[in-house]
Amino acid sequence: MQSATGGEVGGGTSTDTSVLEAEIRNTVVQGSNVQQDVHDLTIRALRKQHRDHESLRHVISAVLKGAREGAEQKLQQTPVQAQMVLKSTRDAVAGLDAALAQLAEASKLALEEAAGRAQKFSNEELMRVRKDLESIESLFLEILQSSASTAQKAVSETLHDLALHAKRNGTAVGAQLKDTLKAFNQQITSVGHQQLEAGIELTHAITNLMREVAADALKSIAERVNPDNKSDRD
Repeated sequence: MQSATGGEVGGGTSTDTSVLEAEIRNTVVQGSNVQQDVHDLTIRALRKQHRDHESLRHVISAVLKGAREGAEQKLQQTPVQAQMVLKSTRDAVAGLDAALAQLAEASKLALEEAAGRAQKFSNEELMRVRKDLESIESLFLEILQSSASTAQKAVSETLHDLALHAKRNGTAVGAQLKDTLKAFNQQITSVGHQQLEAGIELTHAITNLMREVAADALKSIAERVNPDNKSDRD
């Protein structure tokens, strides 16, 4: 499989995710380090998107379709290893969830970093990005349920179980969104009806942080933005 950090997703267009889909499928078929590889591939795709509702839909759909097809292909090849294949399916969904959570975290940190530089984004842009963020968890669950409905029996049951569990117990992205949306609401309140520009679009600021995502990159960014939190832990 191509390295999660190499190459371009979808030939450089914002909605062509066929390459991502194929890479996810190959990752599940290989069955090694699935959760981390799916996470990394998803992060790479997300940082190349416009991050609007439709772009997110394309990425989430491609990841889940690739995971579903990879599991079905692997089950046809090695039906006796069903439990291992289904674990790879669960790991793929977990990797996607974690990547979406990091997108939400990067959005919050981009906002905090700008505030630390006494920069403010326009109220219009804050509300637009907040609206897109608000839809991430419901979009994730919607596409997960849809993928379960179109999958073959064993994979379908696994995806249905994951969707049900996520609805009952929440998701990683949903947990992160609580903090992220709180930060957005506070910033929108402080901006009021003024149109104060930061000199850089919020989506570009988020993209810049997403490029730094690897290992503990977001943790180090959070410490840079909120150094007091680091000293509290030390």
